[in-house]
Amino acid sequence: MMSLWPELELVLPEVSKPARYIGGEGGMVRPTHHRSKVAWLLTYPDTYEIGIPNQGLQILYEILNEREDAVAERAYAPWVDMEQQMRSLGLPLFSVDTHMRASDFDVLAFNLSAELVYTNVLNCIDLAGAPVLAAERSSQDLLIGAGGHCTYNPEPLADFVDFFVLGDGEEVVSEINAVIRDWKRAGKRSRHEVLRALATIAGVYVPSLYEVTYEGEALVSVVPKFDDVPAVVEKRTIADLAAWPYPKNQLVPLTEAVHDRLNVEVFRGCTRGCRFCQAGMITRPVRERPVDQVRTMIADGLARTGYDEVALTSLSTADFSGIEEVVSSTINGCGDASASSVVGGNKGAHAQGTNPAPVAVSLPSLRVDAFTVGLAAQIQKARRTGLTFAPEAGSWRMRRVINKLIGEDDLYGAVESAFSQGWRRMKLYFLTGLPTETDEDTLAIGELARNCVELGRKHTQNPSVTVSLGGFVPKPFTPFQWFGQNTVSELQRKVFLLRDSIKRNRGVQMKWHDPKASLAEGIASRGDRRIGRVIYEVWQQGGTFQEWSEHFEYDRWVQAMERHGLSVDWYVYRHRTQDEVLPWDHLSAGLHKDFLWQDWRDALDEVGLEDCRWTPCYDCGACTGYSIEHIVASAVPPAGGSQGTGPPAVTFEPQSAVAVQLAGVGSKAGL
Repeated sequence: MMSLWPELELVLPEVSKPARYIGGEGGMVRPTHHRSKVAWLLTYPDTYEIGIPNQGLQILYEILNEREDAVAERAYAPWVDMEQQMRSLGLPLFSVDTHMRASDFDVLAFNLSAELVYTNVLNCIDLAGAPVLAAERSSQDLLIGAGGHCTYNPEPLADFVDFFVLGDGEEVVSEINAVIRDWKRAGKRSRHEVLRALATIAGVYVPSLYEVTYEGEALVSVVPKFDDVPAVVEKRTIADLAAWPYPKNQLVPLTEAVHDRLNVEVFRGCTRGCRFCQAGMITRPVRERPVDQVRTMIADGLARTGYDEVALTSLSTADFSGIEEVVSSTINGCGDASASSVVGGNKGAHAQGTNPAPVAVSLPSLRVDAFTVGLAAQIQKARRTGLTFAPEAGSWRMRRVINKLIGEDDLYGAVESAFSQGWRRMKLYFLTGLPTETDEDTLAIGELARNCVELGRKHTQNPSVTVSLGGFVPKPFTPFQWFGQNTVSELQRKVFLLRDSIKRNRGVQMKWHDPKASLAEGIASRGDRRIGRVIYEVWQQGGTFQEWSEHFEYDRWVQAMERHGLSVDWYVYRHRTQDEVLPWDHLSAGLHKDFLWQDWRDALDEVGLEDCRWTPCYDCGACTGYSIEHIVASAVPPAGGSQGTGPPAVTFEPQSAVAVQLAGVGSKAGL
């Protein structure tokens, strides 16, 4: 096992941002490889600066390197200039930790956070020296695994990936490691043998062990080929987040990263029930981290890294029951004392021997009905970080459809709280192309933005509101999975309608996601195995980094669909029926399909459902198998009692069915 560093060192002056490939970060591990250990190359299929903040990859990196029978290193997708150099010189994909060849590892494992990275996955497999098609690999080739939110419909990648993991990765990664360890020690006799063994692990899906049947365009069935392979693969969920205080040693990059700050996950889960939100559906139930543990992770992390900003991460951070306490103690406590040590360079003012500045707190996921004047006042004590609210829809009618039960008073109250505490700029995130959306709903977005600017003028000069508009893509395991996505031309029409309505409004700006990219995302996220041919062709035509606007090419996707006789209308634009087989029906996110269908019907009837933490259980299925004691312990109402338009928090009775009602998110540690 030789390092490629001597060859790479000669290449780096020829590429942009060479620091992407050198490693050496604070928190990095230089593991000792041995033939008795399973070697994992954990790979984020995007650039280094996008991938290094990913908490899921970092969590697995630490867990595996703590084991005596495993080692883990990291890789990221090389940028196009680096790939050109690598291919011209015959250099393979390599780890950034010790610059070993990918082929020196046993497992190449990807984190799949977005569908448009799929062509990068194929590119990384090819650069690693393994056959891109799983059926062509031998027992001596890398095992290819994947996890993350996109694995809830893994079928478009079924021909390329050996195994997928559904749900949380903290526990299951060690079970997978044990199977591969035993197979490796037995001499890697048969690739089929290890895949059969992996399929017996709860939460692991091995697509080659399932038979797929079609009738014309329709998918008829996906059934196991063997009796010991599960007919339905259930996701993995860790019950107690406090038992997994990871990452303990967050990596500190030596170059730019998209989220260059300390990240501390405060809880997984969201019971708000937004019907468009896959993340809020697939990872229920809610699990909060204890307040004391959060404070400890923040203090230790700031001391070790030298950061002067911490992001409290979750789907809706302001819903954390201890949010104001944690924000207050972080800003008022951590900023008063120097850190005891710092690793990875001087990232902020907390290096030993300096006088630290106050710690800034960033809340990346804010619901407007949970953002208070008190919280705004706490945050602005140190430094006003970016502030983004997500109303998602412009009209109250539309917000009932999508179950984002935020009234105008909630939104305007949060906006005024922020402006009154000194903010001058904020972003509002919306979706367009939602079910039943009308032009009136679209124009209501501009009206909300204009009103927010007017509120800002009461407190500051030149307030600014940026409208960020994304095209809606219906995702698996949501109530909207049956909805037919808007066409490219219809999304473009709505974007331009809104743009024209606000372009003369001082203080209102607008940014939008390319509707053509939304179509490609719909193809990749809603397809069956036949879409793998499309992904393969787009990759062969040079279509990597499709999530980057300068590299995305719409025609490649449409032409590949046509060449393989696949209809965009069938896969993306049509409404699906209740009785048809969906490509992900043989997998389970823990949700009852009839619950999702009824929620879809409620959406069409404009019926909203309150947060199930404060109402009787809706029996979505997510809490099945959880102890009442654990669920009750997780149901700590936030300060102030009720949330938004919901009723006051209920009192849980130990034997009450109401106790079985929490729901949440968080495949943060998906492979």
